[in-house]
This record gives sequence, C-alpha cells and structure tokens, in this order.
Amino acid sequence: MNLAVRFAPVFARGSSWTCQQCTEKQASQLRTRGFATRVTRLFRNAPRRQRRILLTAAGGAATAGGTFAFSEDIKHYYEASERSGRVLSTLTLCVNDYRTTLNNPTESNEEQTALLKACHKRCAERTLWVLEKNGSIFIKLGQHLSSMGYLLPLEWTETFIPLQDKCPVSSFESIAAMFERETGHPISALFDTFEEEPIGSASLAQVHRATLKGTGQKVAVKVQHPNLQEWVPLDMALTRFTFATLKRFFPEYDLEWLSNEMDSSLPQELNFALEGENATRAREYFSHIKGHPLVIPEVKFAMKRILCMEYISGHRPDDLKYLDDNDIDRDEVSASLAHIFNEMIFGNGAPLHCDPHGGNIAIRKNIVRRSHNFDIILYDHGLYRDIPKQLKRDYAKLWLAVINADEKGMRTYAKAVAGITDEQFPLFASAITGRDYRTVTKSVVSSRTSEEKDEISGALGDGMLEQLVALLGQVPRIILLILKTNDLTRSLDENLHTRQGPVRTFAILARYCSRTVFQEQMELLRERGSLFDPRNSFRLLVAWTSYIKVELKLSALEYWLALKRSLGLSASLM
Repeated sequence: MNLAVRFAPVFARGSSWTCQQCTEKQASQLRTRGFATRVTRLFRNAPRRQRRILLTAAGGAATAGGTFAFSEDIKHYYEASERSGRVLSTLTLCVNDYRTTLNNPTESNEEQTALLKACHKRCAERTLWVLEKNGSIFIKLGQHLSSMGYLLPLEWTETFIPLQDKCPVSSFESIAAMFERETGHPISALFDTFEEEPIGSASLAQVHRATLKGTGQKVAVKVQHPNLQEWVPLDMALTRFTFATLKRFFPEYDLEWLSNEMDSSLPQELNFALEGENATRAREYFSHIKGHPLVIPEVKFAMKRILCMEYISGHRPDDLKYLDDNDIDRDEVSASLAHIFNEMIFGNGAPLHCDPHGGNIAIRKNIVRRSHNFDIILYDHGLYRDIPKQLKRDYAKLWLAVINADEKGMRTYAKAVAGITDEQFPLFASAITGRDYRTVTKSVVSSRTSEEKDEISGALGDGMLEQLVALLGQVPRIILLILKTNDLTRSLDENLHTRQGPVRTFAILARYCSRTVFQEQMELLRERGSLFDPRNSFRLLVAWTSYIKVELKLSALEYWLALKRSLGLSASLM
C-alpha cells in the first residue's frame, strides 16, 4: 500500500499539515469565490463586443500578473515537495535498512552487533543530511536527539553533534524586510546602529548587536529566521509522520512522545513575546532572593518574532581556561548553578527554565560582589513550565529518599510523581539520577566512573532500551521536562570538573527538598487549627526539630567541604 495513503490519518492529527503559504492560498481562494461569481454574471450579461474587450484585457492582465505569481507558486510547491521527498525517501531507506539488518541471520552475537552498529551509522548519516538540507525545526530536532545518549545508540548521537554548531544564518536583507513587516518601521527608525553580521545563530533565530535610538544603550536583538514561519506546519507534520511510521514498523521503539512534546513546546518557543514575559517574570522572581549571582538581561521590547534585550556577554560555563585565568572557582560556579535551578524547581511560584544547556548560560567576572566574583547569565527563555505545588512536594520527597538510599520511599514517591510501577522503578531510578540502579540503592553521592557509564550503555544495548522508550512515553510531559533539566544541569556540572564532584550539589538539593517538605508540614498544621493547640504545638516541634537537624547536618557538610577546598583537597578524600 502507498505510504502516503497508509499514514494519511497521521497528517490529520494536531495542527494542519499544510505549510503557511498553502493555507493562506486556500483561504484566499475561499474569499474570492463570491467576487468571481458576481464577475461571471456581469460578463454573461454584457454585449458581445464588450465581452471581447473584457476577454482581451483579462488575458493581458492574467499574462502579466500571473507570470510572477504562478512562478512563485511553482517555486514554493517545488520546495515543499523537495522537503517532503527528502524526509520520505530517507525514511523508506532507513526502515528497509533496519528490517534487512535485523532479519539477517548471523553466526554470532558479535557479528549481529557489528552489523547493527554499521546500520545505525548509515541511517544516522542519511538522516543528518536531511536535517541539514531542510534546516528549520529539523536542526532543533537533531540537536535534541544528539543529547539523548541515554536513549539512542552512540552512532546516532555522535553523528548529530555537528548540528550543535551548524545553525542557519539568514541574510541581513531578509531580516530587515521581516523587521519592517513586523514593526511597521525600518531598522534605522529604532536603532542608531545595527550590526549586519549576527553574533550568534540558533535553529530558530539569530542575534544581532545594536544600539537603541536616542539612548545609545547596547542591546541584543533576537530575530526569528524569516522563512521559518512558512515551513513550520509542514515540517511538524513530517516529524509526526516520521515517528508514527517508525512506531508502525518498530512498535517496541515508540518515540511519538518526542513529536508530541515538540507539538506542545514549539509554538511557545516561536512566540518571542511569550519569551519576553518569561524572562521578565524570572528576573522579577530572583530579584527578591539575596546573594545569588544570576543575571537575566532586561527586556526592552518583545513581539512575536522579535525580542530586544539589554546586551550582556560572557563565556560558556565549560570554558575552563577563562574560569581559571580569572580566578573563578569552578566549585562555586557549580554550587551556584545548583542553587539557581533547585530554586526554579522547588521555589514557591518559581518559573522553571527547561533548556539550560551550555549555549544558554554564560559566565562573566564580577569584581564588585563580595560573595561571588562572577555572574551567571541566563539566556533563551522560550521554554518555561510551572510545576504544580503537590508535584514539587512529592518530587522533593522522592529525592530525599534517593539521597538517603531509602528504596521503599523511592518507590512510593516514584509512583506519586510519575505513576511508576514496582517493575519500572529500577529503570526510572537510573533515568532520574543518571546512575546504575545498584549505586542508587547504596549512595548516589559520588562521581560517576567511566566503568559505570559503560555498564549503563551496555544495559541499554542488552534490551533495556525498549523498556526505557516505553517508560518515557507514559510519564507526564512535565516530568519529561524536569528530567531534561536534570540531565542538562548534571552535564553542566560534570563539564566543570570540580574538585568535590557531585557531593556539594546533592547537599544543596537535599536542603531545598527538606525546606519544601517542612513548608508542606507547616501548611498542614495550619489547616488543622491554631499552632498554639497542644497537639499542633507538639507536631510543630517534631517537624521543626527534624528540619533543623537536616539543616545542621548540611551546614556542617558545607563547612567541611569549604575547608577541604581551601586546602586544595577533593571531596573523595572524606
């Protein structure tokens, strides 16, 4: 059966599958039907001589005006068919390659593994070509897949690594034209200077340095790639179609949740007005917390496809030479990152930044502040989520159980947080911690060894991958985003190569979890009546004592770690 017919229902799912230009063309045709009917009636009622004049004039106008319009339509439809053809032909090749490889009898497991690895590499390289040629959201999809080493074979993730730096750059002419369409003004009306070469480019947008008209203040202007809007509906439909096709042929590897998440998150990331609101909200929230080094650039103005913020630059957090040359303590950077993102997860009313990779964070030296001699600059506020209060509390209890190696508590709150069964729990515990399950049940407060990483990769290759795919497909989306944030912050921490490993970051996590649980206990006590009631007073004393006990332990650990840092010792020597 024809693939397009077989999977036609996929295109009916979610938003319209057609590209922006096709949708607008259909709407235009509907609007002009009534007008065309009236013109036809006038033509039929006109004398014969007038009809000839009308036909001649209409023919000339159609020839002159239609030549350009028709050629533009042909160009658009041709490119749409090219984009679709690349995806469908590569999908067909890869599905056939995998089916042939998996059904090919071999004499040993080693031979089968070698054949499968070669198949992974071939299909990954074909897919990389498609992602680079189509650009648009396909680049973003590839970047996301390249960071999923816990789920995809190394041949796929390593092949997609170049996409982290291969982002499209739109011409200044197209940017200037879009800017005038969106604002109603040329660039020169709003800025004294506007650098034509972007200082950075990503899959969805690029950033230009400029100075505001009149004030001379340096700003960073983030502009969406002009051709993105034209292709997003079609590209999302192709993405949905691809994952649905893979599910049909390989039901044990159901990755449709990836396209579902993109369906949910992409409209938010494409709305720069919403990104401006997120940045302003996060900036306001952290303005009430003293002593933190977080800097969020101030929003000057925001529209759907244009965002203007104050210009603040820095260096990537994994630029270890810059940190060391400026006497910026890596351990303090690690601890500050832990404080910032734990506050976002557990803080009351805090917004969660769900894309904290190395490209969205910068470090700069600050010689004024006493507590830290650096700032942490947070960019790209397009993808934010609010975590429900009860989920925060259950998640805090889950992590306290993990830190205390309390397996019973872990199982209880894994079910409360994500509906995890006892059978699924070992895999879920490894997914949220990035550690081998045997380590989780003993102590996660230690650095991951290369042997442990190899064991986890080996386990995925031995059949656990199917279970992990199924597990990630059933957990709530908000949990997927929290897991993504955990993975990215864990990667940031490991790339800093701190002296103390994860010991201090786990201590900081425990402090936020303990505070969250104590706040819940206080709220429950207030609901039961006055705190001066003898029974409530006793409960308050028990809750407060337990909380202070944890705080004192963690404070003692902080002082001990600080002493070891001052002596140049690692946390592993405890």
